[in-house]
Amino acid sequence: MKIAVYCASEFGKEELYTEAARELGQWIGASKHTLVYGGGESGLMGIVAKEVHDAGCEVIGVVPGNVAFIKNRPQPYVTKLIFTEDMSERKRKMLELADVFIALPGGIGTLDEISETITLTKIGVFHKPSILFNRNGFYEPLKQMFQTMEDAGFLAEDKMKHVLFSDDLKEMEGFLREWL
Repeated sequence: MKIAVYCASEFGKEELYTEAARELGQWIGASKHTLVYGGGESGLMGIVAKEVHDAGCEVIGVVPGNVAFIKNRPQPYVTKLIFTEDMSERKRKMLELADVFIALPGGIGTLDEISETITLTKIGVFHKPSILFNRNGFYEPLKQMFQTMEDAGFLAEDKMKHVLFSDDLKEMEGFLREWL
């Protein structure tokens, strides 16, 4: 299975986010899955990639060609590096490559990417699950916003069965088995 992980190129203020990235990377590696990610080596991105790489699994980095700091030096954890024209093409390539999408805590880019995957399955463009790795309740405000949308009649619960909020790897694994 190819798993796209969206996350920060920073570590954040809490060590528990670094630990979440480490756990997720170790799980992907132990499960012998392929990682598809933004290609960087810093922050949570680098932690996930290192763990998957250390397990001997494929790590596919997808980066816009205009990111000179990546283009001009080798990435230590990437087994396959794909350059795209720009960020829009990068997002499309990751959507195409991955079977599953997981968002660790991150910033606006992470939110943008996971929101797109959730929407594309909801409207039937593809049939792929999305998981929000909810360490320390990081995604609780978004989960509440989804509930607010449902309560206001803008989102049907049955159209969101492809989305899981969890930080329990066993629960995620079970969700993926049922989904795929």
